[in-house]
Amino acid sequence: MKKLAVLLGLAALLSACTITLRPGDVQVGVSVEFDLADVITRFEPDRGRGATYFVGEEVQFIVSLRQAGYVSLVAIDPDGRTYEFEHGVYLPAGTHVLPLPGMRHRYVVDAPTGKQRVRIIYTDTRPGTVYFRGVYSSNGFNDRLRLYFEQSYAQVRDVKETYFYIAY
Repeated sequence: MKKLAVLLGLAALLSACTITLRPGDVQVGVSVEFDLADVITRFEPDRGRGATYFVGEEVQFIVSLRQAGYVSLVAIDPDGRTYEFEHGVYLPAGTHVLPLPGMRHRYVVDAPTGKQRVRIIYTDTRPGTVYFRGVYSSNGFNDRLRLYFEQSYAQVRDVKETYFYIAY
């Protein structure tokens, strides 16, 4: 009888507890999903998705945003090397061609040849000091992206990918 009273008391105590899971708290499988807004409506090289650029040529990117925010551009070379070539560029809503006039950067295509993937990352707040450099697995890139989002404290975020080919 005493055990029953203890169990009932414990059950009553625990019934007042609430466990809340937020997106990202629990990971199942090998992929990580993010709550992404549909802010980036267009992202492609100036010659179009899948176009060919030759080593030494310049490439520009057309970006359309539904709302103002900060974008970073991350390249994934054909050999898997990943690097960020723009970090936290503020863009108003609308369509833009990157690099913007007056920016110090030019995007010049270089080896290795093959399929070049480029991701644009949008946040509604200025990104922190998390950068993309190295060779990442899918999970490694997603882990880095999660850290990028966490450090920016972004409430609105989006990611899109495009690609083009590099040839000699």
